Amino acid sequence: MDRHYDVIIVGARVAGSSLAYELSKSGYKVLLADKSSFPSDVLSTHNFFGNSVAKLREMGVLDRLLQTGAPLYKRAVIQFEDVVIDGQFPEVDGETECLCVRRVHLDHILFEHASSQPGVTSIEGFRVTDVIREGNAVTGIAGVRRGGEEERFTAKLVVGADGRNSTLRERVNSARAMAVPTDFASYVGYFKGYEQAGDIHVELYKIRDKIGIVFPTDDDLHVVGVMFPLDDQGWSERFARSPENAMRELIDGGFADSPLPERLRQASLVGRVRGLRGYDNDWHQGMGEGWALVGDAFSFKDPAVGQGMQDALYSARILTDVLSKYDDWGEHWEEMAQAYQSLMEAKMMSRFHMACQFTKNVPFGPEQTAVNRLVAAHPEATRAFLGIYNHAVEPQEFEQVIGGLLAGNQEFEP
Repeated sequence: MDRHYDVIIVGARVAGSSLAYELSKSGYKVLLADKSSFPSDVLSTHNFFGNSVAKLREMGVLDRLLQTGAPLYKRAVIQFEDVVIDGQFPEVDGETECLCVRRVHLDHILFEHASSQPGVTSIEGFRVTDVIREGNAVTGIAGVRRGGEEERFTAKLVVGADGRNSTLRERVNSARAMAVPTDFASYVGYFKGYEQAGDIHVELYKIRDKIGIVFPTDDDLHVVGVMFPLDDQGWSERFARSPENAMRELIDGGFADSPLPERLRQASLVGRVRGLRGYDNDWHQGMGEGWALVGDAFSFKDPAVGQGMQDALYSARILTDVLSKYDDWGEHWEEMAQAYQSLMEAKMMSRFHMACQFTKNVPFGPEQTAVNRLVAAHPEATRAFLGIYNHAVEPQEFEQVIGGLLAGNQEFEP
């Protein structure tokens, strides 16, 4: 196989495979490498909102994802304390529906799709151990195959798409601009026989100091996630001893005033409950001489806001657009880095701040509770609120809707 490429991508899950696809469409020669083999699983709640469904359709991969049996849905039921917000996501980019495909299927399908594109070479089971440098510039990677063979590859650009704990990011010493630690521990499991009322939908609960999330996914399963304060030693010990029993007990007690406990009692766990204890919502320098970051390697956000995989798709498109504007990357690293950082901030920073708020264990105050009630009572406010999640509505537009309702203008639309 070749040893030199235009771009080497380290990490071949959602961000990496999407980037390989985008770069191929722009005519670049790409090496896509991952330490794992596919199909393989990774801890995630893996939901795509309508804006991402539109991108998956554009990429030509949506039909294959639907063949997994994952249902499209467009309804959300959100309970904040005793306030229930029930509505449908507004249309965005021609799409109204959402999709949640398990990562064991999703990542494999995206990897195969990317690998089949012209100019893309892919390797599985290749662990990057270091970067190659010429002066200050990164010019390639060194790594080892699963069988122990050491190999080196060079490129004009090396991209880290290797997730929250990115090896590439560490090797290039990317500066961390912001970091907000979560107050929560998160646990996730798949359940069969979980029955919802009415149209299938996503469920989100925030009641006192606990959060619950439910998404319908493939194989007639639902992914159920719970979050509780990291400093709650009692629940931490229970989850360490018996994760399934602890999840059921936490939901029975913490979400008693919601439909969640009864629905879960009728469902059986498939596989095991897995956890993520402690993480930062972070934001990094996205590009330097010979390197760049996409997806969670660039910025990880609290999974409760469901923006990670969407941002993986967005960052792949944004980086490709920046690269395509320059013929000689080596002469324009600083200019390209500034452009990439600015575009990423413009697209993602508002949801990053939303995640930073959600990740803290702070109860709803009287003003926020009043806003929640207003959202629940007015369909236009419900649509605007849900539109923040699928990027149909920007947070400031939602604030305008709320302001209009408070001023008595109930006909105001985003």
